[in-house]
Amino acid sequence: MSSTQPPNLNSAPHPTGVGHEPVGELVQRASQQLTELVRGEMKLAQAEMKEKGKRYGKSGGLFGGASLAGFLMLQALVATAIASLSLVLPLWAAALVVTAALGVIAAALALSGKKQAAKASSPIPETTIENVKADVAEIKRSAHR
Repeated sequence: MSSTQPPNLNSAPHPTGVGHEPVGELVQRASQQLTELVRGEMKLAQAEMKEKGKRYGKSGGLFGGASLAGFLMLQALVATAIASLSLVLPLWAAALVVTAALGVIAAALALSGKKQAAKASSPIPETTIENVKADVAEIKRSAHR
């Protein structure tokens, strides 16, 4: 018998403790980490959407209150304009002139509002999307090593 036998690779511990784990265990751990990553990203998206929802809710309430006050003010202004025009026109003609002017103003405001709505920030969880993209890139980079 020869005294030079090949070394037993399974008996010597690896210096870093990595590299001797079964493939099934590595796949299971990777699957578990991916699941945890997805859950974490979902929680982040949920928190981001909740925060944006609160902001939209507050702004909607404030705009609603401002709209009500503005509407009441405009009613008083319309009554004043009709009363003023009725001094030089019949009452029905004064009311018709004021109604036409309000129609033009309403159309202009509606068009302006439509343009502003198109420019508004989207309710998409942008931070979470960027994080997911970075995570996918990291996973791809790690898989190619």
